[in-house]
Amino acid sequence: MAGRLLSIGECMVELSQAGEGLLRHGFAGDTFNTAWYARACLPADWTVDYLTALGDDPMSSEMLAFMKKAGVGTDAIRRIPGKTPGLYLITLKNGERTFSYWRDTSAARKLADDADHLRRAIEAADIVYFSGITLGILTPEASDTLLAELRRAKAAGKRVAFDPNVRPRLWADKDTMLKTISDGARAATLVLPSFDDETTHFGDRSVEETIARYHGLGVEGVVVKNGEHGAALSFGSGTTHVPAVAAPQVVDTTSAGDSFNGGFLSRLVRGANPEEAAAYGAAVASIVVRHHGALISPALLPN
Repeated sequence: MAGRLLSIGECMVELSQAGEGLLRHGFAGDTFNTAWYARACLPADWTVDYLTALGDDPMSSEMLAFMKKAGVGTDAIRRIPGKTPGLYLITLKNGERTFSYWRDTSAARKLADDADHLRRAIEAADIVYFSGITLGILTPEASDTLLAELRRAKAAGKRVAFDPNVRPRLWADKDTMLKTISDGARAATLVLPSFDDETTHFGDRSVEETIARYHGLGVEGVVVKNGEHGAALSFGSGTTHVPAVAAPQVVDTTSAGDSFNGGFLSRLVRGANPEEAAAYGAAVASIVVRHHGALISPALLPN
């Protein structure tokens, strides 16, 4: 059955090394990456939309054109006069990637400022996806607005998916970060955390502890991504395990979790059981990490 997936967050300008002191630019961001992979994995009768805010500058226009070319809907994107997108630079040293960010004045920080626009976009969707990064870039007031609309959607029976994606540099302090991410989970029906984040920031000693904590926040389904150890799933009737799909060679782990999420959601929304959806997400992620960059050609993805 056809439907509409709405992803909410920030897409940024990505600068990467192109040799001889030159840089190439692209576009990426956690929730956009997930939307992009969901679009690539879903049939044409499904709609995938992205909700953010962009500026009125040429780079914002180029980003919009990139999204449209990928088949991601842009009608929910607001343009803010005088604003620009956020930007990050990838630096390679001895094969290791580091990231430098310029996002303090990003237009995406205003994505939830128009509550009526936000409500209309969420009401039009069958499933809504957001992340801890989405919450982290917003002012406290805008975060409250977004969470209120997501709680409203959940209460109305809509599917709401959340990846905590914990990034401490986005938050004023740890207590605020942990509280807001927990509030994000309370607004969701499905949470897709990475165990590395949960043990580092929430102090969870086991995957089971992570699952129990999110169920305790009122989450119906929990999918804990645990790298080479696969994923643990809990949808109300015990915990099951889906193994990772080994990659012959790991070139770039950027977007591994985002692509898993996109693949997982693309199967779940079409009626696959959670284990089947997670197995497909693992297969998608295993291909993505064999290639450079956050977004790879859809032709490389499994059927």
